[in-house]
Order: sequence, then C-alpha cells, then structure tokens
Amino acid sequence: MPSAPETTWPSLLSQRRYPDRPAEMPAPGRSPYLADYDRVVFSSAFRRLQRKTQVMPLPETDFVHTRLTHSLETACVGRSLGRLSARRVLEADPNLAQEMPDFAQDCGDIVAAACLAHDIGNPPFGHSGEDAVSAYFASRAAERFITGLSAAEQADLQHFEGNAAGFRILTHTYPALSSGSGGLGLTYATLGAFTKYPRPSVIDESKKQRGASEKKYGHFQTENARFKRVAEELGLRPKDAAAGFYHRHPLAFLVEAADDICYRIIDFEDGLKLGLIDNERGLQLMRDLRAAAPNARPKASGGSGLQWRDWQEELGYLRATLIGQLVDETATRFAEHAPAILAGTYDASLVKELTGYQFLEEIQRLSVDKLYRSRPVLEIEAAGFEVLGGLLDAFLCAIFDSKSNHRSRKLLDLLPNQFRAIGPQAGASAYEQILLLTDYVAGMTDQNALSLYKTIKGIELPKGF
Repeated sequence: MPSAPETTWPSLLSQRRYPDRPAEMPAPGRSPYLADYDRVVFSSAFRRLQRKTQVMPLPETDFVHTRLTHSLETACVGRSLGRLSARRVLEADPNLAQEMPDFAQDCGDIVAAACLAHDIGNPPFGHSGEDAVSAYFASRAAERFITGLSAAEQADLQHFEGNAAGFRILTHTYPALSSGSGGLGLTYATLGAFTKYPRPSVIDESKKQRGASEKKYGHFQTENARFKRVAEELGLRPKDAAAGFYHRHPLAFLVEAADDICYRIIDFEDGLKLGLIDNERGLQLMRDLRAAAPNARPKASGGSGLQWRDWQEELGYLRATLIGQLVDETATRFAEHAPAILAGTYDASLVKELTGYQFLEEIQRLSVDKLYRSRPVLEIEAAGFEVLGGLLDAFLCAIFDSKSNHRSRKLLDLLPNQFRAIGPQAGASAYEQILLLTDYVAGMTDQNALSLYKTIKGIELPKGF
C-alpha cells in the first residue's frame, strides 16, 4: 500500500480560490485570507446571523449575544490564536520562517476568516434548530418524502448538520442565480480550516479512528466532490478518499479551540448577567480558572490589584483576562502537537489539554443546567421545533403534490426561485429538491421563520408594506 502523501504548510496555506481561480497577487497589507474575511462579512448569510439565536432565543435585552456577535468575537480570538500558535511553530522550525516569511500573519488571517464563518450554516433557534430539522426528517410525516433516498442522503437530513450547511453556503452558487458555482470564492486554505469535520454523514466504520474530527460530519452528499477537491488541493491526508473522508487541516484545530473558548466563557457571562447563574458562584469559578493558568500570578500578589465595587465590572475583567490566558496556553499546546497533527497522528480537542480544564467543564455544566435548560430557552426552543417542522412539512407537501392544487401553488409561489426545481434547476432529484428547501428554511432568521409559519398557518396575517 502506498504511503500517505506528505502534508506541508505551503500546500495547506494555498492561496488559490475555489473552485479554479489561481492565487492572486496580494495587495500591500492585504492578504488573500484577509479578503476571505471581508467576503464573509459582506455575505447575506453572515448578515442574517444578527437575528439568529446564540443561546437566548429572541432576546429582549441588547447585551445578550446573537450568532453574529458570537462569530465576530470568535474571529477576534481566532486571529490572536492563529498568529501566536504560528509564532510558536516557527520557534521550533526556524527554516519555515525562511520559506514562509508571512506564516504567522497568514495563519492568523486564515483562522479569523474560518472562525467568522463557522456558524454561517446554523438554522434558526440555535442548536435546537439542527435538532428540529433532524427530528422532522426522522418523523412519520417525512417518510413519504425520503423513502426513495439513499442511506447517506437520508442521514444528511435525519442528522442535519450546520457545519455541512455552512460548507454548502461557502462553495455553492444556485444555478437559478448564476452560471458560476464558486459560492463566496474563498481560498482553499480558509475552506480547509473551516471544515472541522472533514467527512460525509455516512462513512465506513472500519476506517473510523474515534477522533475529535469524526464526531460530526462536514459536507452533504451534494458537496462530496467539492470537498474532495479542497482536500486534494491542500494535500490533506486521506482516511478514505473515495468516500470524502480525510484528516483535518491543522488550523481547524485552532478554529475549534477559538469557538470552544468563546462559547464556554462568553455564554457563561451571558448567564451571569441574565441572573440565571449565581454571580458569586460564577465569579469564583472564573477566579479559580484564572489561578490555574501555568503563568498565573501568585494569589498573594492580589491578582489585578483592583478593588471591585461592581461585580459586573469584575466579570468583564475576568472574561478578558481568561480569554488571553486560554489563548496563550492553547497556542503552546498546538505548537507541541504540530508535528503529530501534520503526520495525522493527533486528533483531539486542544482545550481538553489545558491545565484549568476541570474548571471549564464546571462552567459548561453550570451553563447547561442554568442557562441552556432555563425555562425561557426551553419554551422557545420547543416552539422552534413546531415552526421549523411545520415549514418543512408544508412546503414539502407542496413540492411533491402530484395534483398541484391551489394551496400548493400558493405556497410554491412564496419560495424564491433559487430554492425551486425550475429553470436552470429543473430536473433536480428528490434529494436535491429537499435540500433546496432545507437551504431556505435553515437560512431564515428566528423572526423570519416564526413570521412565515404564522402566515401560512393563518395564525397572523402579514403586515402591509
């Protein structure tokens, strides 16, 4: 059996743009990866994140994070983490600095762009939105629509994954809108770093290695060839290339870590500010985590030397210093494991190796118990199941209505052309038609989904122009 191809940093940081544009001459002070960041910012899918749930659905207070603010903060953490990690890799490999003089800046820009896009495919109502879509396609109501699909196609729908929807957004252009098919036209490097789970929904169990990159999937069946193209361009090591199953891009470990750090610390901060988590207990946990850092100041020094008169001010200080501390230690861990990551022998969560991980776990447990399972969250997430399932069922009945009755025609007229099997998209398979509708529903904001559901159910008439 031939040995796996060598994975190298020059190939992993490919500046070529998907699908077939060559590397561009960078403008002074503006790397191709920084251009990727800007392309994500200006995309409509990213803009819709401002009205999508992070933790608290349909928040009434301005300081609670949405998917948009979470993505922006994760990108900031990712940029710092990417640059610091790369500098520490260079310390261990001085020759790399000669070969790639912009290595640290480029890694920071790639990780920032991938972090910015990491939630771009998530449906309304937070992670429960993924569960709602999955639950609908696993229900009796959906049986008649998915019976003829392959096992892999059914798995895409019954285990709906926001990461796969995100890869589709970044790489797909609807034929109804354009003859092109490059999505946002990002660099291969950013697409590789974005893909935390470089596998399809169904893989050969004998090829699994039970690593962190295998716990979910990263692309739908429609994107199998696209991801394979990305993997080959970057030189990712295959686990089962024919099935689109590969080892991670090394920088995907940093994208995952930046997300882990942000949602654990900042979601927890939201829970404290909302009064769902006891502030003294929460602050003490954060103090303990800060003290656990390898480079933490001795307790006798008095920490910051500040006397806090308002607990929320101390909370802000702890959040800021903790993120810096966690970034620093994560960068060290990444540099230590970089040779094994390149060789395909390391596949674990970097955050789990941090010295204060037990405190991060307690923070996560409190967030689950007090915030994610709080009554307001559960009530609106339960409503989200009805809304998303109801929208999917109503439109699928219309799409596959063999008699094309009046109600079906009215509903289909509400679907934008890019989500219908008409014109350049005529002849789409049943699976592709279902996925087009799922693109539409998953792309909605919380409020848009709720409003459309009320309208088609006759609960509330739309307001005038």
